[in-house]
Amino acid sequence: MTDFAQRRTMMVDTQVRPNDVTSYPVIDAMLNTPREAYLPDALHDVAYAENDLDLGHGRHMLAPRTLGRMLQALALKNTDLVLDLGCGYGYASALIARVAEAVVAVDDIPGMADQAQARLAAQGVFNVAVTQAPLTGGWPGQAPYDAMLVNGAIEVFPDALADQLREGGRVVALFREDRLGICKIGYKTDGAIGWRYVCNASAPLLAGFGQVRSFAL
Repeated sequence: MTDFAQRRTMMVDTQVRPNDVTSYPVIDAMLNTPREAYLPDALHDVAYAENDLDLGHGRHMLAPRTLGRMLQALALKNTDLVLDLGCGYGYASALIARVAEAVVAVDDIPGMADQAQARLAAQGVFNVAVTQAPLTGGWPGQAPYDAMLVNGAIEVFPDALADQLREGGRVVALFREDRLGICKIGYKTDGAIGWRYVCNASAPLLAGFGQVRSFAL
C-alpha cells in the first residue's frame, strides 16, 4: 500500500523547502493536504512528482515547488477572501482554505467544478465555494477579493479580473514572456496593478489568457 503521507513529507523536504519556501502556513498546508485526493485515480502514483500534472482539457495541477512559491508570495491571512482561478479538482483551493477565511474557486471545464466541490467536501473542506464559469471573467458576485491565484501561465491579466481585486489586494500569476516563465506578484494601488518579480517558474498557458496578436499584410 502506498504511503502517501511519507511521500508528502518528501515532497516538502526535497521540492518545496529547497525552492526557498519558508512560510510556515504554506509548509503546514502542503504537509497536511493530500494531493492524491484531488487527482483522478490514474494519477495517484504520480501525485508527488516534481512536474505539473496534466488533468486533461487544458488544466494542470501545478508543480509543488511552483505552487509553494506562489502561495508564499500571496502572504495569505486568516481574514482573506481569495479567488482561485483554474482550480482543477481543488488542490490549490484546499491549501488556501487552510490559511484564508474563504475561497471562491472557478473552473470552466464541464464537470470539473462539480468534481472539485465533491473532493473538497470529502476532505472536510467547507470554506470553499466552487463554480463553473469562464476564467477570464472571474466571479464578480463575491468581489472584491483580497487575493487571487491563477493556476497556469498567462500573457495578459484581464481587466475584468483586476476590477474584482480589492484596493490593496494582491494577485500571483505565472507570466510567459519571450518563451520564459516568470512568477509575479501584483499589488493593486490607486486602481492599477503593479507587478513585481518573484521567481522564474513556468506552466502551460491557460486558454483565454494569451496575447491577442495581429497579422501584418
